[in-house]
Amino acid sequence: MPWRYQWAIGTGDEGGAFCRDYGFNGGFTDHGDTSVLPWLEKWNLRFYNDHTAGKGYLHLAGANWKAIQTDGRALRFGGGGPRPLDDKMLAMLSEMITRRVNGLKKSPMRIAYALDDEISWCSFVKPIPWRIHDNDADYEKWLVAYTGDPTAKAQYVSGNFVLAQLAKPLAQLDFSPFLDRMTYNDSYWAVFLGKLVEAANAADPETPCGFVGGQSPNLFGGYDYAKLMKRIQFLESYNIGSSTEIIRSFNPQNAMPIVTTHFHNDQRGTANDIWQTWYYLAHGNRGMIGWVEGWFDKDKKPRPWLDEYKATNKEVGGIQGKKLVGARWLHDGVALYYSHPSIQVSWCLDIEPHGRTWINRNGDCRLGTSHLVRKAWEYLITDSGLQYNFIPYDEVVVNGVPKEYKVVILPACYALSDIEAARFRAFVEAGGTLIADFAPGLFDHRGKARAKGALDDLFGVAHDGAETKADFFGGKVWVETNQDAGFSYKRYRDLFATVQCPLADEFAIAERKLKTHIIRKVGKGTAVLVNLSPQRYLQYREEGAASDQHRNVFIQYALSGGARPWVRVTGPDGARPRNCEATYWWHPEAKRTYVFVLQNAEVTSSDVGGGGVEGLTAKRHPITIALPAPVRDLTDERTGKKLGEAASFTLDFNPVEAAFFSFAGEPPK
Repeated sequence: MPWRYQWAIGTGDEGGAFCRDYGFNGGFTDHGDTSVLPWLEKWNLRFYNDHTAGKGYLHLAGANWKAIQTDGRALRFGGGGPRPLDDKMLAMLSEMITRRVNGLKKSPMRIAYALDDEISWCSFVKPIPWRIHDNDADYEKWLVAYTGDPTAKAQYVSGNFVLAQLAKPLAQLDFSPFLDRMTYNDSYWAVFLGKLVEAANAADPETPCGFVGGQSPNLFGGYDYAKLMKRIQFLESYNIGSSTEIIRSFNPQNAMPIVTTHFHNDQRGTANDIWQTWYYLAHGNRGMIGWVEGWFDKDKKPRPWLDEYKATNKEVGGIQGKKLVGARWLHDGVALYYSHPSIQVSWCLDIEPHGRTWINRNGDCRLGTSHLVRKAWEYLITDSGLQYNFIPYDEVVVNGVPKEYKVVILPACYALSDIEAARFRAFVEAGGTLIADFAPGLFDHRGKARAKGALDDLFGVAHDGAETKADFFGGKVWVETNQDAGFSYKRYRDLFATVQCPLADEFAIAERKLKTHIIRKVGKGTAVLVNLSPQRYLQYREEGAASDQHRNVFIQYALSGGARPWVRVTGPDGARPRNCEATYWWHPEAKRTYVFVLQNAEVTSSDVGGGGVEGLTAKRHPITIALPAPVRDLTDERTGKKLGEAASFTLDFNPVEAAFFSFAGEPPK
């Protein structure tokens, strides 16, 4: 869906023919403008409407917030003045949405309404801990209900409140006066957005509503995806902080239309465009919003890269993508736990080296402990031939671990409630495998440290609250890296060089007083505390040195817990190709399993989009696929070739694209 920023070719027949000839199937309208609808309808271009809730209300820009970033009583504002998220704004935006939707809903080509772009209760995910409205009584009422303490009183503090505590022993750390308010902001924000979505639905019940420009999960900005995904119906996100896989995991049966962003970059070349198109299809996206910049020469002629790209655009958008409509993601019984309170606590522990310059800590998704640990686990899993889902903390609190999972991994899950601890104990006792990398449950869900960890008994370890930062990693800060010294790192090696940590198995030891690889049988299951950080896997992978030995340090416990790779891929040398991933989908109507094999290279982006793939290899070669048992009606979906019934077969593999095959029935056991 091209966003016509520099759409030199116009919205006449020339522009329509360009879309048809180059495989662009969609477009957009903006601010409810209906003037372009006849063109979109003539050329059969499905569209979303951007800025349905205007600009400058949900997205804030054009202001200098430095002076108030340490003032917890500051009130939300932007370049246009105060912007409190109150009843007055809700009514104003709801009326605007209703009016704009009523003008657009007559078009049969509409597919979604976006409230706004890069929205936030602050600005992007900048560390601005302000009040989002001036109804302090509402916050205190919520605080009493949330804590169960009728005497609970609001405190309006900032990151400086956290900073002042970090030299103390563990049991004396209490970030809850700060984090409670950030949690309230997240909840209020999700509900506020949900009401705006309801306004759009009331005007047009048939069309989903959400937003574009989604950010990384974060302490700031309202990006607790466990809350957000229950309130919206359409989303374009930037692939930062694992957001693509978190959103996919929280999208029930892939029913919600999820898209991503696309920026062409001449330096990265057309291979970057082609690879992203296949990658995002294989990971559940339904389309891409293309930023139209540098697409046309001065004479309006499409630039050469578009000719190189159009075959991919036509195949994915016109042929292959349709096969996945209604399909459902398959995993291998492995769950990564999404603990938003742990993301919050991680930020608090990470900021110490910054001192009072924490207000400048942008780019948290490429620095923060929780984000890099989470990303390392994703690669450890997929590089081992497995697939996974994230599971959200709130659903585990209410219902326990879903029975479809054999293995649950706790990535840097510092903050766990008592009920979460009980749910995990029940999971293990019933036969599950629980794997924690380090420091699980040393804080409660509000960010208050515990003298005794919530999972100490389950893992068979003991904390007494006297631990200090000297007992963790390099002994200078609470975490593995000095994120101030490494703020502008270019390679992961440079970031990890900022703190000299003791290593075991080539990974940093987290708690220096504990053993590594602590394994405990509990009931019918197993609890494993590795006491190592997986972050350095990102370095080894970036440098081309990641090996089965590195992966086995962590993944051995998932394998012994019952997770089994079932799509085995080998190259001409008999080894699994570097950074190779298989994703698989079940289509309940077609009664077929669809499998992609692709290069899982690293994706970079930013809070305004852009970026692309890093370290992409392009050498074409054959791959051999081995399945546990023969499958029926095996088909190479790229060529249409029928491969009959087989358990092993060979496909041509272009790592800039994807191999794509299917077979009748469910995956073989």
